[in-house]
Amino acid sequence: MKLPIKSLFAALFVGSASVAAAALAPDQEVPDRLDLPTAIGFALQNNFSIREARERIRQQEGVIVEVRGRAIPNVAAQGLYQENTESISQTFPATTNFWQVSVTATQTLFAGGGVRSALKNASLVRESAVLDLQATINAALLDVRTRFYSVLLAQEQIRVQEQNIALLKSQLTDSTNRFTAGTVSSFDKLRSQVSLANGQVPLITARNNLRISVEQLRQSLGFTSHLSHSPSETIPTFVGDLKYVPSQFELQSCLESARANRPELARLAKLREANESQIVVAKSNYYPNLALAGGWEAEKAPFSLGGGSSSSVNGWHIGLQSQWNIFDGASTSGRVAQAKSVLEQSRLTLDEQTLGIDVAVRQAFSSWQEAMELTGATQQTVGQADESLRQAKARYQAGSATHLDVLQAETDLTQARTNLVQANYTYAVAVAQLREATGLPDEDVVH
Repeated sequence: MKLPIKSLFAALFVGSASVAAAALAPDQEVPDRLDLPTAIGFALQNNFSIREARERIRQQEGVIVEVRGRAIPNVAAQGLYQENTESISQTFPATTNFWQVSVTATQTLFAGGGVRSALKNASLVRESAVLDLQATINAALLDVRTRFYSVLLAQEQIRVQEQNIALLKSQLTDSTNRFTAGTVSSFDKLRSQVSLANGQVPLITARNNLRISVEQLRQSLGFTSHLSHSPSETIPTFVGDLKYVPSQFELQSCLESARANRPELARLAKLREANESQIVVAKSNYYPNLALAGGWEAEKAPFSLGGGSSSSVNGWHIGLQSQWNIFDGASTSGRVAQAKSVLEQSRLTLDEQTLGIDVAVRQAFSSWQEAMELTGATQQTVGQADESLRQAKARYQAGSATHLDVLQAETDLTQARTNLVQANYTYAVAVAQLREATGLPDEDVVH
């Protein structure tokens, strides 16, 4: 099952608050049986890093609205009412009250390109926030996949150790029966008891690893309740296995894919472009600004033209407003210099990140090669170790092998099984890490 990721971005693009609230509402219900696609779907809605990245997009959308407000007409209303005594009145005849109401609309006509560039800057930063969300999703889902594999690994390790305990118990029973029959010494029985006691240690460790892995997965999922046994909650059954599924990668293709698909690089490119527009914003202070202003005003006049009592008047007005900072103490030059420096820093950051991603891809590719070789080396070992144990037991029954030979064969089989599940885990993680390094989406997510 593959999960569509488009719905996660849809609410951010259509501008509907109700759709956004429905699509992004956290869901804290975890099923009794939890497989990897379900875990990934849960994380897409509840992982805290992903939710924080969504909020950064919302924040930047607010910045765009704020900047856009400078490009459209602004309307302001103003009112004044004043009461005073006749003794301080400055009119004749004396008046004791005065009021004024005005409504003014202002439209910026020219601002040295600052408004247009500021809006472009905000839009580019918003696009970079969307790309940051994509990068956050990729990293979060890689973490979820790795944590889920860790749970499966712990389960497999418990199964291997339980099989080892079963072998050791069987060997102890056989040694006890032989000792009772007088065919072996007490040393064989004692040795079997010691081996069984020692075999409990890795089993206890494996069970603890499972508990820790479950808690780490809970953190990656963003599940705020416990996924552990409690009076009201039980741990879900984790469905899946660590089977070896061969994959093919080629280094040059991986490098090209990373440069083309990694959202981190696209995000830095957007920020670099945004910083270029910020230089224009800083330079706009070199130029005068011009705005069209008009409105309606009414007031109670303090006196009439005929010398009689005061009366109210009203009317319209329209005109141009302009301001030009001819000399601002080189403040604008300082802001321009800062903007140019920020632009250069963004270019260096992009180059540095490109190099870092190249190195990360090469490291991930090397780890994948190592994991593939380890998996190939352990594929046949379990069968060989199982046959070795069968032959050791047969020789022991015939009297041509010692009790220690059987115990060693059992230890070798357990080690082979442990190596196999560890190699399968390492390979699965290496494939996931290489896909993330090359900018490919999670295998259970459809873009």
